[in-house]
Amino acid sequence: LAVVLVSIFGTLVTDNLTDQMGVPLEVSTIIFTFILLATFWFWYTQEKTLSIRSIDTPKRELLYWSAILVTFALGTAAGDWVSEGMDIGYMRSTLLFGGLISIVYAVYLIARVNVVLTFWIIYVLTRPLGASIGDLLSQSEKHGGLGFGVTSTSLIFFVFISVLVMYQSSKVSKHITINHRGE
Repeated sequence: LAVVLVSIFGTLVTDNLTDQMGVPLEVSTIIFTFILLATFWFWYTQEKTLSIRSIDTPKRELLYWSAILVTFALGTAAGDWVSEGMDIGYMRSTLLFGGLISIVYAVYLIARVNVVLTFWIIYVLTRPLGASIGDLLSQSEKHGGLGFGVTSTSLIFFVFISVLVMYQSSKVSKHITINHRGE
């Protein structure tokens, strides 16, 4: 629930900057990139880690949620800038961000680069990927989408995410049960 609310807030921040204040998407993308880098820099200088496995103090929790909030605003700005501002379209931007995620993961598997760095790069890229997929599904065919509409697209995302959460929860539950029996 917290991630959903943060995603909505981050999206609203970007949309209001663009639609109400006239801030170009490329400017928002650059600003949010610097804010995210500053957040990571401050977090790392204070805590000497950016690992999500080490979020065990209120300060780290605050820094984590700050990074997540900025990530959603950045992802919305970057996704909209690429698909709409650069006139690439929703399908191509979906393929672009999905491809970038695949490349980062492949580099991680092959070169064994830092897992924390890999996590955050992929995490940042998932928001513009999600925004591009959402726009591809929800926007009318006239505007380059598939025309499912916002309600149907939201329902599709809800069902998809719910199934993933249930699947992952069942895997964790089985793992805990197996480990408990082995003790």
